[in-house]
Amino acid sequence: MDNSGPKKTCCESVRDFFTSAKFLIYMGHALSTWGDRMWNFAVAVFLVELYGNSLLLSAVYGLVVAGSVLLLGAIIGDWVDKNPRLKVAQTSLLVQNSCVIVCGILLMVVFQFKEQLVELYNGWILTACYIMVITIANIANLASTATAITIQRDWVVVVAGQDSSKLADMNATVRIIDQLTNILAPMLVGQIMAFGSHFIGCGFISGWNLCSMCVEYALLWKVYQKTPALASKAGQKEPQQELKQLSSPKDSESGQSPEESSQPLMNETSVVAKPDSPKSQSCCYQMTEPLRTLKAGWVAYYNQNIFFAGLSLAFLYMTVLGFDCITTGYAYTQGLNGSVLSLLMGASAVSGICGTVAFTWVRKKCGLIRTGFISGMAQLCCLMLCVVSVFAPGSPFDLSVSPFQDIYTHLIGEKTLPEADHLTSLLIGGNTTTAAPAEELPPLQSYMSVSLLFAGVIAARMGLWSFDLTVTQLIQENVIESERGVINGVQNSMNYLLDLVHFIMVILAPNPEAFGLLVIISVSFVAMGHIMYFRFAFKSLGSRLFLCCSPEQKVETVDSLSLPTTV
Repeated sequence: MDNSGPKKTCCESVRDFFTSAKFLIYMGHALSTWGDRMWNFAVAVFLVELYGNSLLLSAVYGLVVAGSVLLLGAIIGDWVDKNPRLKVAQTSLLVQNSCVIVCGILLMVVFQFKEQLVELYNGWILTACYIMVITIANIANLASTATAITIQRDWVVVVAGQDSSKLADMNATVRIIDQLTNILAPMLVGQIMAFGSHFIGCGFISGWNLCSMCVEYALLWKVYQKTPALASKAGQKEPQQELKQLSSPKDSESGQSPEESSQPLMNETSVVAKPDSPKSQSCCYQMTEPLRTLKAGWVAYYNQNIFFAGLSLAFLYMTVLGFDCITTGYAYTQGLNGSVLSLLMGASAVSGICGTVAFTWVRKKCGLIRTGFISGMAQLCCLMLCVVSVFAPGSPFDLSVSPFQDIYTHLIGEKTLPEADHLTSLLIGGNTTTAAPAEELPPLQSYMSVSLLFAGVIAARMGLWSFDLTVTQLIQENVIESERGVINGVQNSMNYLLDLVHFIMVILAPNPEAFGLLVIISVSFVAMGHIMYFRFAFKSLGSRLFLCCSPEQKVETVDSLSLPTTV
């Protein structure tokens, strides 16, 4: 028998995979995410330790980071769009890692000479060090945001080509890497700080970022060489051009397709560059350019056909039903110890990984938009367990208790109530050094409420991560190439905005007795988010949303509303 061509051996296939652009992106993302997770975990611990176990520096840092992304997300995305891909990726990589290295070295100096710094100029030198740490760390976070936008939202799309299934698989793999590093990286740096010191921890993170930066830089260059399409960016704007929106979507003079013209995007055909005009030369005009970029970015995001899908994802950030410091602190007030919480966090990660795997399978069976609808319904159903937990035996839910009773009692100097310790645990995520005596733990019956709460949270992670991947791919496929940066930048800003609202909500009701109300409000926001997605899905598919497509039908029924690729 005459074979038509030589077949690849198993070794050749394995070699091709490990040298492919797809695998190199996975490797680079794993290194980058590992460093990010270590730094994000460690910097919170360092700031608490530096300020005498106070949360002040951590709170200031969190506020600065969230506010910066909220205000600069669109501008960062616009910078990503305006510049060549390799330049953006390399610059953001160098800035991010360099800032972490400098910040780590600065923290090492502060830890080593803190006593001497306190005495210099009445502590103003130490205060200046705190300001520098927070500022540099914030710059690193902004650079990390730029890296995430350009790699996860742009490079991945180009490497996947026109293959929607390959794009879904790559998105799912990237998310699994996120889940694994989110658990393993903090464990590693936590052990180093526990058996060594904070000084050693800072040195390790700085050294890691230095080595990782060199390897990531080489990987980016390899991916760029293996994917020629990365060298050309459709609709790339010149530096002199201003970010502007198109006219009304009903304007069909440009001859675009209905889907393409339905989005008032900011592509190059609508930009009229007048670099020599007096207006563009004025100093005032140049100074206000970032504000115009910010406004145009948000307007463009609002006019996207996937606006309600993106907004629905942002609404899921307005919740206390996640494994952050809020929920962890509440668990401590209900008698759960660190060992149990670590197991619950592991179960949550496994549930999230299952959700990413389920996403690829459901998308192939039902299409992308239906996958989001199914995932949203699954998440909402699981969160009903959290609502039930509010009224279950053992729940401390009691709105008659003043939210600030414990703070007031502490301020007037009376004997600290047990709830005050609970509040402290709630705020710092269980990082207290005083453990409640065993005899004060609630009886076994009282664990029903907290068990239902975490059962709902863990089960809902499957739907949550599957839904997140759905919206991510919808944005990737429906935003033209020249606009991916600014739209994803605004999406990050929306996520941070709702995340800030959720922290404000906790500040207004910080006691465990009010946590049940926060749970109900959180589930309400999740429900509103999925109602927005249902509006988007029904507008896109109509009554076909409730029909399950066979593989043959899916060829003719385009769920993802993908726009033609601009060449």
